[in-house]
Amino acid sequence: MHISYRTTQTQYILDYLIEHCIIAVAFFLPLSLTASSVFLGGGALLWAGKMALARRLALRPTPLDGPIALLVALSAASVLVSPDRSFSFYNYYHLMGRYIIIYYLVVNNVHSLEQLKRIVWAVLVSAAVVTAYGFYQYIYGIDISAFEWVDGEQFPDLKVRVFSTLQNPNLLAGFLVMIMALAAGLALRGAHSVPRRLAFAIFIGLLGVCLVLTYSRGAWLSVLAVIGVYGMLHNRRIFWLLLLIPAAVLPAHDAVLERLLSIINPTDTSSTLRIALWESTVAMIMDRPLLGIGWGAYWLVYPEYDFFVQDAGTKIFHAHNLYLQIAAEIGIPGFVAFLTVMAGHARLAVRLIGNAGDQWASALMLGVVAALVGLAVNGLTDHILFNIQLSMLFWLLNAMVVVVWHNAYMRA
Repeated sequence: MHISYRTTQTQYILDYLIEHCIIAVAFFLPLSLTASSVFLGGGALLWAGKMALARRLALRPTPLDGPIALLVALSAASVLVSPDRSFSFYNYYHLMGRYIIIYYLVVNNVHSLEQLKRIVWAVLVSAAVVTAYGFYQYIYGIDISAFEWVDGEQFPDLKVRVFSTLQNPNLLAGFLVMIMALAAGLALRGAHSVPRRLAFAIFIGLLGVCLVLTYSRGAWLSVLAVIGVYGMLHNRRIFWLLLLIPAAVLPAHDAVLERLLSIINPTDTSSTLRIALWESTVAMIMDRPLLGIGWGAYWLVYPEYDFFVQDAGTKIFHAHNLYLQIAAEIGIPGFVAFLTVMAGHARLAVRLIGNAGDQWASALMLGVVAALVGLAVNGLTDHILFNIQLSMLFWLLNAMVVVVWHNAYMRA
């Protein structure tokens, strides 16, 4: 392992253990929240021990420290206006604590691109396991009728939607889009030999097939946004995929075409419910624009704005829209802080594509930009960051950007 500064033997051991805790977190993120949490906690304790041993609070600066601090503060303030402060406070420190720890743990303990490569490979290998299990579900079948993920009257033939190790197909789809985007960047700029590029192409193809089997319409559309990113930032000829991929996939299965066309069908209950939830969420934002309704309190407040379901026994946990959900829960200022964090890391990654000082790092930044854009577009119709594991992945990707930035600029 490459360490960029002089250490004692104990510090070296701590660095080694922290790195492998981070690798374990990256690997277990989509597989087991419990396992990833254990390794995250272990890495944080080891990092605290390393600083105690050095007798100094060594924190590396990032370009987004200000917006992150503002996001943390405004999110905490929203707890004060929650209808259940105890729940919101528990949910806040339990979740925001994870996100901030994984971000700064990586930023402060990953010092070289070699270390970063090992973390990225852990993410990709984990995604391969997730995809394999998705194919297992499809081959051996799993009845989704009890989950109410599909309008049974409109899609009577759609009996299987894979979700693999994640809780539902939309979460799996959002994860697959981000990993496909990441892998594509490494394939286009980071793979120098034909066998490596072929291996990446096969891997991305398998991820794509698994994505189709989720039947997640919003995620399918976000793939087009990812292709657009590569067309603008890498090679304009990639724009042909916007035509070729749908032309190849849609005729392959009637259910795919039927599912995609349902986006513009006003009788589809899923689309109708989403629109109704957005109307309710906009009303929440208008009523409480400053601090919102409280961190994690959407399901508690929704009954007051239930204009559609009108069933007190039904619990709606999120608005199926990333942006409306965040603005509703932590207010418009908090929402602006979140957008600044998200867009700030994406903008920094775009800058690093041509100035990373290393071809593999440039490839990684291209992949991260595409992944963040895919997430942003998917957020228009869903809120996959409601899932803890995918939120942790989001913060992990942001931390990768800062690590590359440190290697490119802070050491220059």
